[in-house]
This record gives sequence, C-alpha cells and structure tokens, in this order.
Amino acid sequence: MRTLPETGGGKLFPRDADLGRELNPQQLAAVTAPPGPVLVIAGAGSGKTRVVTYRVAHLLRNGCRPEEVLLLTFTRKAAAEMLRRAARLVEAEVEVEKIWGGTFHHVGNLVLRRHADELGLRNDYTILDREDSRQLLDAAAGEENLDTAVPRFPRGSVLLEVLSFARNTRSRLAEALTVKEKHYRELLPEIERVCRTYERKKRELNYLDFDDLLLLFLRLLDEKPRIRRIYQERFKAVMVDEYQDTNAVQAELVDILASTHRNLTVVGDDSQSIYSFRGAEFKNIRDFPLRYRDCRVYTVEQNYRSTPEILNLANEVLRVAREGFQKNLHPVRPAGPLPVLARTRNIYHQAEFVAGRISEMRDDGIPLEGVAVLYRSHYHSLELQLELTRRGLPFSVRSGLRFFELAHIKDVCAYLKVAANPRDELAWKRLLVKLPRVGKKTADKAWKTLAAAGGGISRRSREEVAKLLPAPARAGWQRLAETVSACLSREPSPAELIEAVLEGDYPEYLMSVFPNYESRMDDLRQFSDYAARWRDLTGFLSDLALAGGDESDDGFAPPPGEAVTLSTIHQAKGLEWKAVFVIWLAEGKFPPAGCLGDPAALEEERRLFYVAVTRSEEELYLISPARAGRGGEETGLRSSRFVGELPPDSYEEWDLRYY
Repeated sequence: MRTLPETGGGKLFPRDADLGRELNPQQLAAVTAPPGPVLVIAGAGSGKTRVVTYRVAHLLRNGCRPEEVLLLTFTRKAAAEMLRRAARLVEAEVEVEKIWGGTFHHVGNLVLRRHADELGLRNDYTILDREDSRQLLDAAAGEENLDTAVPRFPRGSVLLEVLSFARNTRSRLAEALTVKEKHYRELLPEIERVCRTYERKKRELNYLDFDDLLLLFLRLLDEKPRIRRIYQERFKAVMVDEYQDTNAVQAELVDILASTHRNLTVVGDDSQSIYSFRGAEFKNIRDFPLRYRDCRVYTVEQNYRSTPEILNLANEVLRVAREGFQKNLHPVRPAGPLPVLARTRNIYHQAEFVAGRISEMRDDGIPLEGVAVLYRSHYHSLELQLELTRRGLPFSVRSGLRFFELAHIKDVCAYLKVAANPRDELAWKRLLVKLPRVGKKTADKAWKTLAAAGGGISRRSREEVAKLLPAPARAGWQRLAETVSACLSREPSPAELIEAVLEGDYPEYLMSVFPNYESRMDDLRQFSDYAARWRDLTGFLSDLALAGGDESDDGFAPPPGEAVTLSTIHQAKGLEWKAVFVIWLAEGKFPPAGCLGDPAALEEERRLFYVAVTRSEEELYLISPARAGRGGEETGLRSSRFVGELPPDSYEEWDLRYY
C-alpha cells in the first residue's frame, strides 16, 4: 500500500468562511485545495458527492466562470444532482447550468456535434444504442457471406462485447477476444472482417455508436491542434468523479483537456476499483501521482455510514492489500454489534439461515427494504430465491432478472417441459425459434406437424419438420430432435435431463448468442445441482412454476419497496442498507477459481469484498458454507481467503454446521 502525506488546503475566501461548519477538516482541505492537480481519495461512506459538490461551488465562488468548468461523471443522474446541489451554494446570479457537466459520452457528443466536419463526418449523425449496434453487427456479418447460421459463430451481442472492450482498453481485437470470449480465437480473421464491415456501414449510414463518442472525441483532439487548443483554453477547471472507474480512453481525454491550466481535480476510491471487466484501468488512479508529480493528495476517511465494528472489519480487509493508497476509515456513528461470520453445513443451510434471520429481523421491526443479500455471481442467489419464496418473504433482484426468468434458464426449462408433456406448444416453439433463421411462422408450422404426431419425435415427423425448415436450420433440428427423443424414451430425473441438454447442442447456441458464456454455464450447472433434490420431473416443474410467482403466500403483492434486495456486489456499489448478508464466501466461489492464479485479479476481488462489507450500516453477516453440490455428491468447500485474513476479534463466529 502506498503512503502519501496529506497536504493542507488552499486559501479560505470570505465567502467560504462558513464551510468549516458544513464540512469536516478532511473534506474542507480537499474542497479548498489550491489550483493544480489534485487527487482526492474518498473512502467508502465518506461523503464523496459532498466533496465534489462543494469543490464546484468553491471554484465558482472564487473566480471561475461556469462555462470554464468541466465536470465529468459516469451517470447523468450524478451530474444533475451535483450541479443541483452546487447551485444552492452559490449566489443566484451564478449560472450553474452553463457548466459543462455530464458523462464522458455526453461531453463527447457536444464537442462532436460542433466539429464533426473536421473529421469528415456530418453533424446530424444518429447515435446507436446497444441494441442498434448489435443489429448492425449482425447485418455486417450477413454482408460478409459468413455462415452465421452455424451456432458456433458469435452473434452481434457477443461481437459488440468484444469490440467495445478492445476499443475502450486501446487493445487489439485478438487481445480482447482472449480476455472476453477466448473460445472464439480461431475465428479471429472472420470476426475482424465483420468488425471492419460494421465500421464501414456506420460511416455510410451516418451512425456513431457509444464508443465512437469517446474515440472520435479523442481523435479530434489528437489530430486537430486548433480544436484541441479551444477546449484546453476554455476549461480552466476540470473535475472527474469516480476516477477509479475510468478506462484508457477516458483518462487520456482528461489529461489532454487539463494540460494547459493543469487545474485538475479527480475524486475516487482506489479500493472500490472493481470494473476491469468493463475496461476500467486501476492504474489510472494508482499512478496519478506519478503522472502529475506536483499533485496534492487528500484522503477523506471519516465514514458517516457504518458502525465502528463494521469499519474495523473493512479496514482489516484493506490491511493486506498489496497495492493502492493507505486509508483508515473513522466512524461517526455509535457502536453496534460485531459482524457475524456464520458457518453453515451447505449452501441450502446457508439459504435457510439467511431467510430465517431476515424473517426475525422483520419481526423485530427492521423493514425488508433495509436488508440486502450480496453475492459474487448471479447463480449464488438460486437457493436463496427459492427459500425466500417458500417463506413468503418478498424480494427484488437488483442484479437483473430473477433466476428462473433468465433466458438461458427458461430455455433449458423448455426441454424439461417437452419431456414432461410432449404436447407443450409454448415449450416446443421456444426451442424451435432458436434454430437458425427460424421465425415464429415457421415454428408454428413445425409445431402443427409435431402436434399432429402427438408431440412425439417419430421418424416421419422428424423428416416432415425438416422439410419445413430453411437449410441452415436442419442440422440443428436433427440435434434438437435427438436430445428430445432421448429424453422421451426414458424417465430421467430433472438433473439427468438438464445434463443431457448440456451435453447436446444448447451450449453452442448459448456461446454464440450471449456474452459472458462461462457465467451462464455456471448458472446452468448450479441449476442442475439444485434439480438433483427432485426425482420427479412433474413435481420439479410445478415447484419452479410456483417459485416464479410474484404473489406472497397470503395472496397479495407486497407494497412497493417492501422487499429484500438481492444483488451482485458490482450492482450494489454506491448503495447502503441497515443489514447486509454476504454469501458464498468460499474459495473458488468468492474469489472465483479463475482469479486464484492472477495476483491483479485477486486484488480486485479483495476490493470487491471491501465494497460488499462497506454497504452495511448496522449489521453485517458473512456466510461461509462448508459444502456445495448435489445430495450425496456434495463437495467440501474451504472458507474464502478473505475471511481467513480477518483477525478473529473483528467478528463473532457462529458455527451452525452441527445444528
């Protein structure tokens, strides 16, 4: 961990005299820092937004005109809120709305609209959203005469993920492919052709995608000195919020825009740098003092969110970190209970404990919306979702859809439904439309042929359906028919049936259509493990249908907001709850197995754990299950190294394995 001296603040002007009553000493020093490069390391819960807001107001109060200030954020909501608060801190005649405030993409768009012709573009371009970009990539693949019907060729959604990562990290497509979708490396020449066609089509159709707004903005500044000077002179103060989340392109833009006046303030927390999978560069904040040798570094450590006991544990998490800035969070709140480390027999016992404790909290008057369960990967919530449903405890899934609403889970369930009821029209059609170039009309014709044969797969019905399908779909149909026939010819258990689907053609389809293939396969493997608790397919499907309902057991939906929050830790960043449970704290799960041999990845996982524990205000539960898997085939789990690194006096241990 790097230790840097904290420097004093700048001159307090008369109009800033009241700041000492509104800010703590660390915040005040950062807010009133003299002009020049400034790095503010704002720890979790330390009032980072307050620092940014007051810094903007300080600049406006002391000589900066609004139009000379650039405030860069990662969400429009954050920029709007900061500017709204800043407006309340300055004189009425100061036109805060003239500040250039917003996301990097928003500012890039403003500049490009004014100077598009400098790059040979028209300024009436259309901005593509992600769905538009995906469709255009699919169209580009079609123009290249590639056999995109083959399931193993990536669809537009996968290509967009890889291409965007490459562009934002300034890396080659081959490198991005290795990081994001390594199973497609042998298709690199074809993928490069499709991406070149995608770029050509964008220019022909006067389109820009989100990444273009940054890359072309940077190109404009690089290649057009006159334009570069205009904005370097204009912005006499540049501020960046959540600087730890910037990627290579964004950091370069900031450096260029601030290079003339060098009045640059970046605010963030290196210990919450957790988005490398999106292209964020940890080294941007870590190496800021190396790039700006004269920068002043301010550490804001007074925490307004959590109890001393939770902060003590959070500080211990960072104590063993190998890189980053040293910090020690100080509490404002009074003492509370020690965090709890609960050791459970297995993942099902984990779900029972968490749901039971949440039920007790509700009985004690803690509102459900004040409780969150956080996890590393989406599939970690499977058992808990079922247990909460069984107990009638409403929950919302911040990290996306409920587990059984996920597209790939519903796909596999369609196989199960057909095996249980060969006349299930909806399930059959869901499977048929996944064949290459098969739409709803063709699927309807195929279904009618199958229905006439009783829904089964006879040799005749298989041949008749094949005649109705376009040529690219026939091979896939034969494989689908073989999988369904195998299921119908015997009475497999739900888990055996899921395994049969995973051994068939579906993983190829999954790989080609969805990004994050490995994560989705983890979901399906966990689904198979969960299904092993049932022997009867009909009973299993009935329980799944009931689990997918939104109503509570007493027949009415909960009032808005009255629900436990389930979330991945990545989605929970920036939020807080009275009580937080962190589950699946086991080696190979959190941290994931793929990170264990990579020191940089392991450090990011440790930062992710830090983010999780600092979401809690009053009660923190760390859950470590001893076993996972299916029934008699359960495998042992070792407690997460992140738990093992904590001193025993930082938590209270509840060993529930023998109860």
